Amino acid sequence: MGAATAAAIAYGVLALATPRLSEGTLRSLLLGAWLLHALTLIEALLGTPPRFGFAPALSMTVWLVLTVYAVERRLFPQLQAHWSLAGLGSAAVILAVLFPGTSYHAIASPWLPLHWALGIASYGLFAAAVVHGWLMLRAERAMRQARQNDAGIPLLTLERLTFRFVEAGFVLLSATLLAGVWFAETLYGPALAWRWDHKTVFSLLAWGAFASLLIGRARLGWRGLKAVGVLYLGAALLLLSYAGSRFVLEVILRRA
Repeated sequence: MGAATAAAIAYGVLALATPRLSEGTLRSLLLGAWLLHALTLIEALLGTPPRFGFAPALSMTVWLVLTVYAVERRLFPQLQAHWSLAGLGSAAVILAVLFPGTSYHAIASPWLPLHWALGIASYGLFAAAVVHGWLMLRAERAMRQARQNDAGIPLLTLERLTFRFVEAGFVLLSATLLAGVWFAETLYGPALAWRWDHKTVFSLLAWGAFASLLIGRARLGWRGLKAVGVLYLGAALLLLSYAGSRFVLEVILRRA
């Protein structure tokens, strides 16, 4: 709880005071918040008993997005998204404290953590793509209105980065779905083998949306608002697949 509180405060300060902080202070504060956020995730996953659910999954996704952002800042120092991502980080940490998820006393298969890791990594990559798509639309709007690009990165670079994340996320999502198809009984036990539930349906719909996006870009030249709209649709479907179904179970139905 202490690490989570400190992480939320650090993110909050970063979100509210970014314009008034020096570059060195920004880097230090972001690194501190990122490390504290990682500590909260480790405490949840390695606690006694370990816990996981929709809010920890979202918190881990945001942490991965911030990791990507920190790396990109090294490559593109002009990238400016501190306040928005820091606010997202603070909200994600607080949400995970309020809804810590389900206790997992035993794991049905040693392959289950790998399956989870693939799924969460795909969440993180698609979330990074969504952030870059949002920055891309802002940069395109600024260019049309002859204003300065607030993102700090050229439009074509943002577009290229967005689709790199989509491509990488699509590969991991495909691997996650294949693991679910071929190893469902081994992963979850006979009682929870592969079945057509809400998580499966939304995951496949998201996979179809991202596949359509990549094909549309390659064959039909989809760009700009149309491409980002399909990206948002796929991300929303993917969000509903695990986080959405777990939210209904944990919060609305109050079931494990």
